[in-house]
Amino acid sequence: MKSVHVTAPSTNSWVDIEIPTPGPSDVLLRIKACGICGSDALYSQVGGIPPRQGATPLGHEPAAEVAEVGAEVSDVQVGDHVVVDTMAFTDGLLGSGGAQGALSEYVLVRDFEPGHQLKVIPPHIPWQVAALNEPMAVAYHAVNRTEPKPGDKVVVFGAGPIGLGAVLGYRRKGVEHIVVVDIIPSRLDKALQVGADAVINSAEEDVAARLVELHGDGASAHVRGVRPGTDIYLDAAGAPPVPTTVTSIAKHGATFGVVAVHKKPVELDFGAILTTELNLVWAMGYPTEIFEVTDDIVENWEKYAVIVSDTLPFDQALDALELARTPGAADKVVVTFD
Repeated sequence: MKSVHVTAPSTNSWVDIEIPTPGPSDVLLRIKACGICGSDALYSQVGGIPPRQGATPLGHEPAAEVAEVGAEVSDVQVGDHVVVDTMAFTDGLLGSGGAQGALSEYVLVRDFEPGHQLKVIPPHIPWQVAALNEPMAVAYHAVNRTEPKPGDKVVVFGAGPIGLGAVLGYRRKGVEHIVVVDIIPSRLDKALQVGADAVINSAEEDVAARLVELHGDGASAHVRGVRPGTDIYLDAAGAPPVPTTVTSIAKHGATFGVVAVHKKPVELDFGAILTTELNLVWAMGYPTEIFEVTDDIVENWEKYAVIVSDTLPFDQALDALELARTPGAADKVVVTFD
């Protein structure tokens, strides 16, 4: 079967590998869609992930159909549509340094455990939407790390897939008001479509002043001057100005969550931040959230479908990787399989 691997620094290639043979406790998946993540470009840039540098299978945002089940397997059956916990494979992280990747025609779930690696979804959910399950779990973990409460006022920097997923997650948590900040008008339009209350184009507007208008004045005896009354800031952009902006405008006791990957060091003025008692939290992966988001995707799949900007067939997977890594070319690219 065909599979996409990182074969050298900045080089992705087609390789031919054997279709896995399931044992009695295994499940063979026929991949039907796989999203492209920003980390795929990073894996490629460095030549793959040790110990598989030069031979790293790609693809960690899959949706699949059960193709074959072992004799000892219960809970799933041939033909089921499933989403996948890519961190629960016994042969390594699927598509992130493990022995397999979901930019392949088939993937084998070894040592299947009911409720652990797979969750069955209704067949009417489009495959490209089902493939959002993994990045939406990343977004929801970021939401959980910031510990939102009903009535909170939230700002999300970045209206890419993770930022939009965070908007949906914060809405489920019952926050009062969500603002999304970005510099691309089409992305800001999508933010409004998925549930943001307001948007700010930071290339055209003063973010701090606009947030004071939207969230009120959060100045206090600890932190004087006019400051937004925002309770939570989430960096899903990874742009260098975001941490500096947040730490210079945050009110006392606000929370700043970072889920974005910053490719260069960020300098912060800890002396100025000290009086704010700003809570700084980080989010990576999805320790518990991978299937917590699934029911919401199923219930509101039309809203999640807005996140997908481009779909390409599997035979154009190399083009899909190139498209996804080109700044400004696409928002969310998903590879679909016949």
